[in-house]
Amino acid sequence: MKPLDPRLLRHASAARRYVVLAAGLAVATAGLVLGSAELLARAVEGAFLGGTGIDAAVPLLLGLLAAVTARAVLAWAGEVAAHRASTDVVRQLRARLVGHALELGPRHPGLPPGGELATLATRGLDGLDGYFGRYLPTLLVAAVVPAAVAGRILFADPLSGLIVGLTVPLIPIFMILVGLHTERSTRRQWRTLAVLGHHFLDLVAGMDVLVAFGRARHQSGRLRDLAESYRRATLRTLRVAFLSALVLELLATLSVALVAVAIGLRLVDGRLDLRTALVVLVLVPEVYLPLRAVGARFHDSAEGLAAAAEVFAVLETPVSGSGERRPAPDPSRVPVRLDGVVVEGRGGRVLDGLDLLVEPGTVLGVSGPSGSGKSTLVDLLLGLRRPDRGRVTVGGVDLADVDPVAWSRRVAWVPQRPVLVAGTVADNIRLGVPDAPGPAVAAAAAAAALDLALDTAVGEDGTGLSTGQQRRVALARALLADRPLLLLDEPTEGVDADTEAAITAALPAIAAGRTVVLVSHRPDLLAVCDRVHTVDGPGHARRRVPVPAPLPPPIPAAAPTAPAGPRPGPAPTPVRGALRWSLSAARAERGRLALAAALGALALGCGVALTATSAWLISTAALHPPVLTLLVAIVAVRAFGLGKGVLRYAERLVSHDAALRASSALRVRIWAALVRLGPAATARLRRGELLSRLIADVDAQQDLLVRALLPAAAAAAVGLGTAGGIGLLLPAAGAVVAVGLLVAGVLAPAATAWAAHRTERRTAAARGEVLARTVEIVEAAPDLIAFGAAPRFRDRLADTDTRLAVLLRRAATARGVGAGLAVLAIGATSVAATAVGIAAVRAGTLPGPALAVLALTPLALADVVAGLPDAAVRLLTALPAARRLAELESRPPVVTDPTDAPGGAAPSGFTADGLAVRWPGAVADAVAGVDLALPPGTRLALTGPSGSGKSSVVAALLRTLDPSAGTLRADGRDVHELTGDRVRDGIAWCGARTHLFDSTLRANLAVASPGACDDRIRDALDRARLGDWLAGLPDGLDTAVGEHGGTVSGGERQRIGVARALLAKRHVLVLDEPTAHLDAATADALAAELLAATAGRTALIVTHRPEQTPDLPRVRLDAEPLVPAT
Repeated sequence: MKPLDPRLLRHASAARRYVVLAAGLAVATAGLVLGSAELLARAVEGAFLGGTGIDAAVPLLLGLLAAVTARAVLAWAGEVAAHRASTDVVRQLRARLVGHALELGPRHPGLPPGGELATLATRGLDGLDGYFGRYLPTLLVAAVVPAAVAGRILFADPLSGLIVGLTVPLIPIFMILVGLHTERSTRRQWRTLAVLGHHFLDLVAGMDVLVAFGRARHQSGRLRDLAESYRRATLRTLRVAFLSALVLELLATLSVALVAVAIGLRLVDGRLDLRTALVVLVLVPEVYLPLRAVGARFHDSAEGLAAAAEVFAVLETPVSGSGERRPAPDPSRVPVRLDGVVVEGRGGRVLDGLDLLVEPGTVLGVSGPSGSGKSTLVDLLLGLRRPDRGRVTVGGVDLADVDPVAWSRRVAWVPQRPVLVAGTVADNIRLGVPDAPGPAVAAAAAAAALDLALDTAVGEDGTGLSTGQQRRVALARALLADRPLLLLDEPTEGVDADTEAAITAALPAIAAGRTVVLVSHRPDLLAVCDRVHTVDGPGHARRRVPVPAPLPPPIPAAAPTAPAGPRPGPAPTPVRGALRWSLSAARAERGRLALAAALGALALGCGVALTATSAWLISTAALHPPVLTLLVAIVAVRAFGLGKGVLRYAERLVSHDAALRASSALRVRIWAALVRLGPAATARLRRGELLSRLIADVDAQQDLLVRALLPAAAAAAVGLGTAGGIGLLLPAAGAVVAVGLLVAGVLAPAATAWAAHRTERRTAAARGEVLARTVEIVEAAPDLIAFGAAPRFRDRLADTDTRLAVLLRRAATARGVGAGLAVLAIGATSVAATAVGIAAVRAGTLPGPALAVLALTPLALADVVAGLPDAAVRLLTALPAARRLAELESRPPVVTDPTDAPGGAAPSGFTADGLAVRWPGAVADAVAGVDLALPPGTRLALTGPSGSGKSSVVAALLRTLDPSAGTLRADGRDVHELTGDRVRDGIAWCGARTHLFDSTLRANLAVASPGACDDRIRDALDRARLGDWLAGLPDGLDTAVGEHGGTVSGGERQRIGVARALLAKRHVLVLDEPTAHLDAATADALAAELLAATAGRTALIVTHRPEQTPDLPRVRLDAEPLVPAT
């Protein structure tokens, strides 16, 4: 890990400008340090040994005050420049990362999974703030100041210069050795955090599955394990980083002690004058201070640099065929040809030597068994994938040589699983044509048989719409784009027969003037095609895209049941309530935090005592006393030097361990709160915002403890003790120190807080919006790229990032005010204490040796108050974060369980009378007036148009929604009298959009039955018509299915969901579109298997294909009257 990675300078121009500026500030700081030391030494020597009064010292003190003021200005400028540079660099890198990821394409094997990529682009890059704001400025100062100061020491006192010269080279050697080890640890730490974020998003996406099978609360154990892994990985990294700081601290303090003792002994012998001794004593700490700060702040940079290294790995991944590109031919006028196309998957070939001709202006139907590679063929035509062998040509031009942006403008696409973005129906239809007029949007909606108002709200990932409605929005989106090549991947899947007939009838008009490739299993659709090509595939055991190593299974077989967490209280009041809530989250760590505060105070106290004792030692030695009178001070100097480093190391470990433990518990509480809310509510929350709660807001609570409250407590204790100690020597000087500490330790942080308060709340909201937009782009990338909307969404992200950058620049100015004011206050305190001391020495009320103590001790207080302005900013950041977390935890659940629910077996029959169901936040019922009888042992088919409320009825049966009207009874008892878990314990469910977790096939099936043996799992797959598919998988049940099941086809995904439901062996089987995405033969075979499997059991099968279940009685839901698409 390079302290200044050249790739950072290459990829972010703001970093180059800042390095030049910071180097100039470091040179100016070095000059002021040397001048200040000389002026202070002259003033103290003249008053102590020369007998001069305050009048003679005034010019020196005014010069010293001017130097202090200049240092304060430089501190302000450095702080502002550092944080502004950090803001600009993060913004530049985020824009480049997202842009390059979109250029590579979502199927590129070099990209991390979506959740990890979003975490990397947000939380990871935000870690660079510590690098630019704290580490890099210190590093540049350390490159200039020690050399200049050491040269001055060597010129003034060669022996002291020799001591410094022998110890300073040891410091970078230790830093390099420790840094090499820290790099590996930090990468492991960052990977653990990225995995935690990705796993959390995966769990949120699959919340309905986890709740349905009673596994949601068990995930608290898995999240706790991941959070604990992150804590342990972080502590391993911190132990090494803090060890580096300890080594530097010990070398520095012992060197200062050695120099002080050597100076004192030579002063006794008369071989050194006091002025030189004071200059050396003031300057020696300045040699080590920047080097110590580099070690102390090394861990601030480690995580950001580790994340930046992963960013650079993505940025330096070459885009295939990124050379000169050719214009995109018109596929409605020239043929599209696939010649000998081979696509490899991890488990074999997805397509093997495919030859296919798509004539211009024709409709080509593509059929074939589920998993035969039809969607892979669509990806090839889109340009989202490249063949491993063979070519895809358009008018004789290889598609690999065609400009991808130009080609995307030639193609419209209806994917098998369309991704809709948050907004309205009209916003989604306009995805490819953002400026389309209203009548054109309404016409496209009508052509797609879409019966929704165009201003209907759409949540993230299509939340609020049924599967069929989402598909029709996607079809309208493709029609409005009006492009010469139209790719339709199962456009009528999930819609009712009447809607399918309307779409089929409209297809000739839709295809007029276009080339259409239609992937479908539906005979009526294929009948209108000019030609049908059957893709048999080389076998059904295939992996469609390379995937990374699977994550650990989300559902351990023996996962302990975790409580849902404490019942939430009311949302906290501003500031005080938020602080109380945050502290309550760390209540279990009170003992460790108290110990950390005590250790921190002792460490700071040792630093102040070291300076004060050294000053007294040298001043006393200048009077040439017997050496024996100095022995106690000599021993004390060495003891304080050792104690400061050791105590600081212990304090850091204890405080970070306590904060990380509290953070782990808080992350589990967040998941428990989401589980309590239920899938109906969590589906309507933006996943990016939830990820921000889990990562950024929890980290803010950790920073509140480690970087705000504990430093403030230690500083208060040491400040009061120092002011009291100085007051015992000279009451006036004690008052001066108290005032200086009040300004530096209270007013400076308060000024920082006041200046930052105006922007902090908006800053937090902007950070959340940046994360939400990043997650949206990552998850919707295929659709955005295909419709040419990626640049527009990337620009929206850039605009949001720019607004965040403006706010952060203002916050940087606020931080600079606090830092500059603190430096000015401490320097002015030293000048004032020196002036008071000179007057007291002249008046005979202060012993001469105590003057140096008064002059130098305030300088040691710089370490005490240095972090307090930053602590104030951390506090401002943490409190809104605590309010957001508390608000999430205090949200009322969608379904409230009774407190006195009776026990007994899970119900096996249901009856609905006038049932109405309404989703959270909706103004109208999704379905109303439903009468349904499903006694134990009976079977029923639930049918109706797409959007008529079938899935809403299922949600009520699963008790993830409560009836808004009417009654729903389970075994004759009103469901309000039963807990949701008890109702669901008897139901095995498969949803219309089955979620597969980013894990293995076995782990996904074990959700339904954690203790199931392999034979039972294989039997369930056989019954779901996946036995042959399983036999061809390379790793069998341990085969990874990829993110959101990305390595399996739509039909395979749905059948895995069916197998999961069959494996559960519960009284009631509820299957929502179980034969979706299947060819006719496989669908008929699966339907027959399900009829046999449900014989004698209670079963509700939701279907648009009632002909597949001819023997089942039907309940049909009628849709509301069509809302005109205007």
